[in-house]
Amino acid sequence: MSQPLAQQVVIVTGAGRGLGAAIATAFAREGAAVAINYRNSREQAEALAAQLGDRARAFQADVRDPQAVARLVSEVTETLGAPTTVVHNALADFKFDGDARKKLDTMGWADLESHLLTGLKGALNLIHACVPCMAEQGFGRIVHIGTNLFQNPVVPYHDYTAAKGALLSLTRTAAAELGPKGITVNMVSGGLLRTTDASAATPEAVFDYIAGATPLRSVTTPDELADTVLFFASPWGRSVTGQNLVVDGGLVFN
Repeated sequence: MSQPLAQQVVIVTGAGRGLGAAIATAFAREGAAVAINYRNSREQAEALAAQLGDRARAFQADVRDPQAVARLVSEVTETLGAPTTVVHNALADFKFDGDARKKLDTMGWADLESHLLTGLKGALNLIHACVPCMAEQGFGRIVHIGTNLFQNPVVPYHDYTAAKGALLSLTRTAAAELGPKGITVNMVSGGLLRTTDASAATPEAVFDYIAGATPLRSVTTPDELADTVLFFASPWGRSVTGQNLVVDGGLVFN
């Protein structure tokens, strides 16, 4: 079963700014109803909703909190309709700054846990809250945002990368279990993006190095990655599940 993008109700987590905002904008462009989830970025999320039109709304929820996620889904259902599609993009507070990153000798479990709570527990909370209504409709699309760093750790961000690796595992096992319900689960993995709040601390020389190392001689933008997310939600991706698509200009061959 498939649904046109214009008939879908999409929740994008961490959508008040950066990549999440680009993903929300891409879905709205195609006519979908879009729930812009945010944790702290209220002003940005509400401004984006106003920009995207009547079928976009901003909703506060911390994806680490299962009760907050259940409330989010309830509010989205009452306002926009039952969610058909979830894009889990939310990121723990983090900056891609290789010089300032924690190395293994100074990293503690709390550093990894911070990313696991947002990335992995957040994904599980969303599955618990959204799968029942998706299963009832016989249609659902779940897209997780990953990273190419666990294939090519050019900068060893241990905490961030480990959590994304775990999220890929959940992507594949969830795809195996939810497929019979008409629900696909996939991952889109970018590299360094030019530019988001998280990547703003990255030196320009690093962007230039990555661009030169890609076949396309460019650093992927949030808008370019967002368009790939649409593929997994669209009718064109109806027979694809459990996959991880790397979108980084060919820096990593998957």
